[in-house]
Amino acid sequence: MPPPRRIFAPTLPPGLARSESGKQVVIVGAGPVGLAAAIELANHNIATVVLDDNNQVATGSRAICWSKRSLEIFDRLHIGDRAVAKGVTWQIGRTFHGNCEIFSFDLLPEEGHKRPAFINLQQYYVEDYLLDVALASDLIDLRFCNTVTGIALREDDVLVTIETQSGPYHLSAAYLIACDGASSTVRSCLGLSFHGTTFEERFLIADIEMETPFPPERRFWFEPAFHPGQSALLHKQPDNIYRIDLQLGPTADPEHEQQHGRVRSRIEKIVGTRSFRIDWVSVYVFKCCRLENLVHERVIFAGDSAHVLSPFGARGGNSGLQDIDALCWRLAAVLKSSAPAAILNDYNSERLYAADENMTHTVRATRFMTPATPIEQIFRNQVLRLAACAPFARAWVNSGRLSTPAVYPMPDPLSGILPAVTRPGSVAADAPLADGWLMDRLRTRPTLLFIGSDGRTDPDIPAVTIQPNAFITERYLGDQPAAVYLIRPDQVIANRWLNPTVDEIARAQKAVWTHRHAE
Repeated sequence: MPPPRRIFAPTLPPGLARSESGKQVVIVGAGPVGLAAAIELANHNIATVVLDDNNQVATGSRAICWSKRSLEIFDRLHIGDRAVAKGVTWQIGRTFHGNCEIFSFDLLPEEGHKRPAFINLQQYYVEDYLLDVALASDLIDLRFCNTVTGIALREDDVLVTIETQSGPYHLSAAYLIACDGASSTVRSCLGLSFHGTTFEERFLIADIEMETPFPPERRFWFEPAFHPGQSALLHKQPDNIYRIDLQLGPTADPEHEQQHGRVRSRIEKIVGTRSFRIDWVSVYVFKCCRLENLVHERVIFAGDSAHVLSPFGARGGNSGLQDIDALCWRLAAVLKSSAPAAILNDYNSERLYAADENMTHTVRATRFMTPATPIEQIFRNQVLRLAACAPFARAWVNSGRLSTPAVYPMPDPLSGILPAVTRPGSVAADAPLADGWLMDRLRTRPTLLFIGSDGRTDPDIPAVTIQPNAFITERYLGDQPAAVYLIRPDQVIANRWLNPTVDEIARAQKAVWTHRHAE
């Protein structure tokens, strides 16, 4: 049985009775992305006010599939252990055409990583865990039933108008982060529009609770007998909750499709006569679109308020967390006057690059699953038939390429000399150490990683010295006996060398705060 939804009392802020002093950061939206932003900024000793027009955690599972990168970010947000302990870890995916399994894949998680490749965990659990951390922080001011109704950009701050049950008030802040979802009020207040593709296809999501021997694996069907001519997806979640996605076609009536009897009839065709309880139902339309820019003076967009992706491949929630990962250390540096405001352009360019990459993947998956023309339909069906007997064709079957973090475009003079998996622009690869895990040593500040030799550098730059083991050698050294890596606060590799001088390191460290890496 899913847990009861936590409900919070509406917040009556001081601004109703008197003017409040200016804030460092206002965050709009208390979903996973907004809460992650508040906690990560608190990690950098930056205070935030979080405004949400609701007062309870998400209804329905919503985002459920969290990638290894998100789990590493969860560790920095102090919920990693809880998420993995509760989540369903899976690695097997099975793909069917009609009633026949045409192939399966095994994520084969590499040894030597603290976190698994993926877990399934309902969004309401993630929100619950993040709320516990946020409520315990003196740097996070959570305000429920506080609805943003106006945004005014000014030279030195942003003025926010907020409506409560007891009347309106105003807040000013140095910066505002919009994490208020696909129907963003902040985006509307600024008159901004999405650009991209809307697919006419409609899909039904249903969460059902049932006891079943189904193993924890991903099952995807093209044109199954229980749902002719369409596609279907099944995922297991904690508490014996199963997520079912059903393609409905472009002319489906959402209200009709969500009627209890109709949903139950569709599910019975999948699971048979076994007992189940419907927990949550929704109908959605695919969109793959984004803002032209994510930074608008002192207002910054992240998550679904910045870009919307079709859900296959688990790119929505995961990419939103990666937005926050790329933003918060930069914004903290600007607020502390240790970096110019122009560094926020790096956030804009990197995360637009990532959004475009994600949109490319999701558009391709959507077109494969929902062919728009007879030629696309013929191609899709021939690929499925070929994949059943020819392994090389299985790579062409696209039911959603699973989320991986973008590798930001950065120069790499050591390409071909040091391993590609840890090239600049990529997230540092985890590895076991004698006293823990490498990723746990890379937190909040740029860090120099000396591998195989002791280093000397500016004492103001944190340094970690480790000795090679099999995992470190494979991921960081290759055939080289030693190397030095500069890791950003978001655990992305900024630079690497074989034998750098102190001046080379100092220039690279300065570039982290001042140089625009991605165009």
